[in-house]
Amino acid sequence: MSRTSAAPSPSSATPCPSFSRTSPQASPPASSTCPPSRPVPPFPPLRVGRGSGRLRRAVRRRRRAASAALAVVAAALAVGGTEAQASRGAPQPVVKPPPAAVRMVSAPVRIADAATVRLLRPGDRVDVVAAERAQQPRVVAAGARVAEVPRTDESVGDGGALVVLSVPRDTARALVGAGATARLAVTLC
Repeated sequence: MSRTSAAPSPSSATPCPSFSRTSPQASPPASSTCPPSRPVPPFPPLRVGRGSGRLRRAVRRRRRAASAALAVVAAALAVGGTEAQASRGAPQPVVKPPPAAVRMVSAPVRIADAATVRLLRPGDRVDVVAAERAQQPRVVAAGARVAEVPRTDESVGDGGALVVLSVPRDTARALVGAGATARLAVTLC
């Protein structure tokens, strides 16, 4: 026995007719599963690709105009700034040349008091003072950096101790000259 169904199957329904602009009143048959047709309103055609080029060109023009305006303002400030100061009676700014690089040298110096040298460590800053019997003590090197403290020889009596200082070349010459004529001492900075 075969059964027949009273409801129409989706495959047996009438397909939706194609809609056209010329006949907006065309409607599908009553037994169709398609929704009722509606007319499509008229609209102007879309033109693709023309507007983005205009926008890019307008942005480029604005950027160029802004950068040109900033360049003009910067030039006016650069030229007008020094001239405006001169017209107000302000002195011209003095441009100092950069300081010349000072070459540091290592200078071995014999300090009269060996116990004082044992207190020093590499990296310490010291003032070297020359003391002569007939004159006032004088500072030969101010703020000299201790580069090295060699081991002292305990067998040497009152000969002092050696310390290596990092100083400019001219100060090293002054230290050598002062060490030949006077007793040298250090003070920690």
